[in-house]
Amino acid sequence: MARPRANNYDDKRRAILDRSAELFSEYGYDRASMNKIAAACGVSKANLYHYYKDKDELLFDVIRVHLEDLLQVVEAADQPDLAPDARLRDLVAALLEAYRDADAQHSVQISSMRFLSDERQSTLKNMERELVRIFSSAVSAIAPQLAGTTMLKPVTMSLFGMVNWHYLWFRSQGPFTRADYADLVTRLIVDGTRDLLAQPAPVPKRAAARRK
Repeated sequence: MARPRANNYDDKRRAILDRSAELFSEYGYDRASMNKIAAACGVSKANLYHYYKDKDELLFDVIRVHLEDLLQVVEAADQPDLAPDARLRDLVAALLEAYRDADAQHSVQISSMRFLSDERQSTLKNMERELVRIFSSAVSAIAPQLAGTTMLKPVTMSLFGMVNWHYLWFRSQGPFTRADYADLVTRLIVDGTRDLLAQPAPVPKRAAARRK
């Protein structure tokens, strides 16, 4: 007979995910054993296996739940009828706010997804692509000339580069707030794409060498 779930099962499972994310981020996925995770969570190893059958499933859920949280926040913030710059600013602000207190989860997403099976990586990458699609749509509204060109993806991913790596330098107690940074990122995209494609694109060095 299956063991019945406690009323606080979901809360305990989320607490395990959050603590596991911290351990994966601090020690690396390969060095954060189930024994270490159980001890850090204040549960027995047998009790930990009641929630997760193995470390692979635990890692998958850390990243999956994190991406679900991001998608939920971003989808709620997306208002395509807004002025393009206001829409992008709201999306950037929402993503930055969703990253608050999620540095460990974000670090694990970047560093440890590669340890998962191809099938599980595919599931998570599809979620990442949906995030990119939403922001790509907003960038297209800012710079319609980029729609359908090879420049749209690099610009969109450059935006993610500014936002996704902010946790390495941003300090909540500093003079520069998340709202300030949302304004800055939006302004950089708006101003930086205004005349993009008006000038010929630089020829990649390897292509220039072949011409010689």
